[in-house]
Amino acid sequence: MMNQLIEFSINHWEMVAVFFAILITLIFVEQKGGAQGITPAAATTLMNNEEAVVVDIRTEKEFNAGHITGAISIPATKMKDNLHRLEKHKDAPIILVCKSGITAGPSAKDLKKQGYSKVYKMQGGIAEWQSSNLPLVKG
Repeated sequence: MMNQLIEFSINHWEMVAVFFAILITLIFVEQKGGAQGITPAAATTLMNNEEAVVVDIRTEKEFNAGHITGAISIPATKMKDNLHRLEKHKDAPIILVCKSGITAGPSAKDLKKQGYSKVYKMQGGIAEWQSSNLPLVKG
């Protein structure tokens, strides 16, 4: 098996080089985002033990259709204009929740730039929360 991998790497060095370039770029982009991804289970632990604040960055319509109990609705497009709403939570962990866990990065960067040090992104977003059979409230 190892010999085959080495042989493949030698014969197709261009593909291997592209793979590593993409891998390094992906790691760099994720690190630059500044927010650590956490699972719904880890998020629940943070909410219960450290009074983490959940910020739902989906649209208001999506938020009203179902959101995590106690979540604050600040759509991603309005994050910069609504940072004052989070000022009293500056020292608490903040968990950003989007639809699928992909779009929280820019909002996390905005919060980090404003001095929020404990910013997390929910891996898989609200979809992962639901598939973990965790409750949502409507309205």
